[in-house]
Amino acid sequence: MRVKPFVKSCLTLIVMAASVVGQGCKEEPKPVSKEPKSVTTQPKTVTTEPKPVTKKPKKDEPQEAEYFAVFMEGKKVGYAVQSRSQAGGKVTTSEDVSITMSRAGVPITVNMKETSIETPQGKPLGFETRQLLGTMEMKTAGTVDEQGVINLTTSSMGTEQKTTLPWPEGAVMAEGLRLLTEEKGLAEGVEYSAKVFSAGVMQALDARVRIGSKQDVNLLGRIVNLTEVTTTMTMPMAGEIVSTSYVDDDLRVQKNLVPVAGMQIEMVACAKEFALGKNDVFEVINRMFLASPKPLGQADRASAITYTLSPTSKTDFNIPATDNQQVQRAGDGKVILTVKPVSMPVGGTFPYRGNDQAILDAMKPNRFLQSDDEEIIKLARDAVGRTKDAGEAARRIESFVAEYIENKDLSVGYASAVEVARSKQGDCSEHAVLTAALCRAVGIPARMVTGIAYVDDWSGFQGFGGHAWVSVFIGRKTGKWVGLDAAFKGTGRGGHGPGHIALAVGNGEPADFFNLVTTLGKFKIDEAKVEK
Repeated sequence: MRVKPFVKSCLTLIVMAASVVGQGCKEEPKPVSKEPKSVTTQPKTVTTEPKPVTKKPKKDEPQEAEYFAVFMEGKKVGYAVQSRSQAGGKVTTSEDVSITMSRAGVPITVNMKETSIETPQGKPLGFETRQLLGTMEMKTAGTVDEQGVINLTTSSMGTEQKTTLPWPEGAVMAEGLRLLTEEKGLAEGVEYSAKVFSAGVMQALDARVRIGSKQDVNLLGRIVNLTEVTTTMTMPMAGEIVSTSYVDDDLRVQKNLVPVAGMQIEMVACAKEFALGKNDVFEVINRMFLASPKPLGQADRASAITYTLSPTSKTDFNIPATDNQQVQRAGDGKVILTVKPVSMPVGGTFPYRGNDQAILDAMKPNRFLQSDDEEIIKLARDAVGRTKDAGEAARRIESFVAEYIENKDLSVGYASAVEVARSKQGDCSEHAVLTAALCRAVGIPARMVTGIAYVDDWSGFQGFGGHAWVSVFIGRKTGKWVGLDAAFKGTGRGGHGPGHIALAVGNGEPADFFNLVTTLGKFKIDEAKVEK
């Protein structure tokens, strides 16, 4: 019996789509059509049926790959290839996903391959990911030892970074999840939970699975009777995503539906030729903007803005409270959000000498913020110069990055700081990762922030677009997290201000996008009160 887990593909698609959809505000591109012409069409009749059920493989016999077409809002944007093999007392499960979208007429392709290695009983042994979200491939390999420690090695652009992480207690990977799925079966009403480790986001997510009824499902024009399975995935302080899968009697997924940032992603089983075939043109820029209740002009020059946010569905949404924004719950699911940026303190010193663990964590290098890289350290020292004031140093880094990135375009998905340092290319997320890495390199705690930011006119759009920036901790006992926005500064929009609404805060890992994609599309802005 070939059992395919319901959850793993959803996590991969979330990370990849968020790396493209979640950011974008930068220098205005050349005007493009808001409704691009499709270059291929979805077939009206079945020409690519799902793979027939295969017999259970013999021991140590590799299995044939299974192919899926990936759609966003009904347009084909890529493919997924899944495989599982057993040899030498190990089970290897792989998923290779590629999606292509257009941002303001600029095509961008992101690729991710995730492989897990487990015992036949589902015990985690190791994993590997290959991600091409930026300009160069990043490879991350991990092994899980008997003490429950992950020994992690990240390689990119000729550099290697080693670190250790604790294995999340009770977490499973692909084979462990497959065995659990097989054990629980498809009886209507069955519910169970699992903690699923994703190497793509380097975290474990809680998943609640509920088996639904059988129903007729359209698979590229062919109607098939399948069982509906609903999976709710949650991450602490990051909201939840509810995905829907349709599986056959052998527990093989034939269709997956995943909501991301207010859009629907579908993954449908099909023949290899269609999965790897031509994609449609899918423009995401017009879907990255949230309407403003009124023109706000130069919003980031105001002293504060109070927003009234209301839900667009029955699903709740999470807005984080930070030093720069206060959150108040109102009736009918509404949120009163006051964004009042913290002024940069004067007289702070660096490096940070405190003992707050959360702040200390914001100084550590990781695979996207390589603050221990020699090139990053040199750039940071050049940017800071001789100043001893932490606030002044942070502002100098912000200005340095604004000028350093020469090619401010949308052709990069999500690059690491070292990639940006060498390519001098990217949009707001690349400005942010480089800013954060340079700050950490000189001992200034820095976090990545993703959310939405107001623009008065960007390629014909007015409103709040997906954006990324940085917050730095300045001070010690009475310090505050202060916003920096090198992308806005580099395009004449001033910098961070009350036009910035934070939806997620993190350390530059793809997991940071989770709350962004779970929150976008779930609320609208009813009112914005500007304080001069």
